[in-house]
Amino acid sequence: MPIFEYKCNACGNEFEELVFDRDECPPCPKCQSADTGKLMSAVRSKVGGFTPDAGGDSSPAAPSAPSSGCAGCSGGNCSSCG
Repeated sequence: MPIFEYKCNACGNEFEELVFDRDECPPCPKCQSADTGKLMSAVRSKVGGFTPDAGGDSSPAAPSAPSSGCAGCSGGNCSSCG
């Protein structure tokens, strides 16, 4: 559903409104003035990975090392892995 943000030019009130006609500017709910304009809304999307403000832990889960003591092969040398 299209929810747009508006600002009243008469009283400065900012409000959101469900509007089906993109060109329609609804009256201000605070002062009833018809002198309103659509605001530019910020777009937010998630492409992938960690989002710090998504709630919960502040860091992504680190992969656990195998219990054999192997640190993994990320360095290119796997001699430490038995």
